Amino acid sequence: MAFWQIFALVAYCAIVAFLGVYGFHRYQLLRLFYRYHPERPPEPELFAELPVITVQLPLYNEYHVVDRLLDAVGALDYPRERFEIQVLDDSQDETRERARAATARLAEQGLDIAYIGRSDRHGFKAGALAAGLERARGEFVLVLDADFVPPPDILQRAIHHFTDPAIGMVQMRWGHLNRFYSLLTRIQAIFLDGHFVVEHTARNRSGRFFNFNGTAGIWRKRAIYDGGGWQHDTLTEDLDLSYRAQLAGWQFRYLPEIEVPGEIPVEINAFKSQQHRWTKGAVQTAKKVLPRIWRSALPAKVKIEATFHLTANLCYIMMLLMALLTLPVLAIRSQLGWERLFIIDLPLFCFATMAISGFYITSQRALYPDWKRQIKYLPILMAIGMSLCINNTRAVLEGLVGHESGFRRTPKYGVTGARPQRQPRKYASRWTLLSLGELGMACYFAIALYHAWTTQLYLGLPFLLLFHVGFLYTGLLSSGQSWLHSVRARLSAPGLVP
Repeated sequence: MAFWQIFALVAYCAIVAFLGVYGFHRYQLLRLFYRYHPERPPEPELFAELPVITVQLPLYNEYHVVDRLLDAVGALDYPRERFEIQVLDDSQDETRERARAATARLAEQGLDIAYIGRSDRHGFKAGALAAGLERARGEFVLVLDADFVPPPDILQRAIHHFTDPAIGMVQMRWGHLNRFYSLLTRIQAIFLDGHFVVEHTARNRSGRFFNFNGTAGIWRKRAIYDGGGWQHDTLTEDLDLSYRAQLAGWQFRYLPEIEVPGEIPVEINAFKSQQHRWTKGAVQTAKKVLPRIWRSALPAKVKIEATFHLTANLCYIMMLLMALLTLPVLAIRSQLGWERLFIIDLPLFCFATMAISGFYITSQRALYPDWKRQIKYLPILMAIGMSLCINNTRAVLEGLVGHESGFRRTPKYGVTGARPQRQPRKYASRWTLLSLGELGMACYFAIALYHAWTTQLYLGLPFLLLFHVGFLYTGLLSSGQSWLHSVRARLSAPGLVP
């Protein structure tokens, strides 16, 4: 073989080994889930007198959902003299008028509610939460993003877990208001279910660190301050504070039986922007807290799991490199024969494809009686996951080199169920040139599929097809939805329908 072929083969083997390690970690999480899932946490003691709770609602340009949020919060089943509501509004559009009107409406009903507006957005969401915390009279703080609709009994069911003085935060499971809206929302729901069912349960009940997810969680105010408070030097202030608070000695509790439904992004560019923010923020948090974790006296199992958790997004770089090496490796396969490289591909298949399938099938089985119907979505789930490697590799690299970027919110439209939205959408997620890269990779894998077929490397066709379909779906949908939104905007000019 030529030197470049040897180099490509060595690089491919190294990538497979790297992905195999993280695939094995998924198996470890599955093992921990099945071991600890049947063990329910003990029923908490009850407060003799219910404590005061502050409900914080951070807003930024939430025109379509602010009324729905405030109506749901106003209906919370909790003594009105024992909780307050803070509307933390950094909006720069008509959301401010809607939020003020909804605040006044709830105040007339006798609720303790305050509208707190900022104009500079310093610190973004973290800054808004910190500003509200300074004025909060509650010992405990429930944080709800604008696209969530809390059930009325959420406070009554969750607050008593804080009778244990060691508990600093209680996280509840996300549900999905618009799970059936489209293929994209179905796939996102499965992604999120895997995180909330398998990962959170495995980590929390096995004594590892796990994280607050930015919403649908209640904090003890003292735990926030002991962890160093809300800080905005990462894009994932929730993940960052979670690790700092647990390093300070606070324990967290996960309550999957309490579901708090939220709205899933219906546009793929919004989904990609959200993934970019979460990925980059996790890398920033890893750089910030992992040295402290490894210097601490924490058990080895906690340190190792924290490392896997915070560095898992490095797999996107490896996945992109593996994708780019596809044609060179196919050329090597045609020379060596598929049998010799099968010993490399088999671990990749077992530790990646099968691990991912088992991961998400487990979450669907735990949540839904019709879980078997979700299995048919696994191929497209894996395809879309693969196609995110361009978008998320950019996020990883930006996080590693310290590239600064603002907090880019995910547009929400008040979509529920499978009903299309008839009201014009005020917001749009941005189209980026990365979509052209995704379409380019779709063409690249079309060539790879042709090469594999003509050289009779049939066993590689399903894997190549996943990449091709994923890049094609993501690239076309990104461009198509952006174009459609611009057309709708022109047709609905000059203004919004109120």
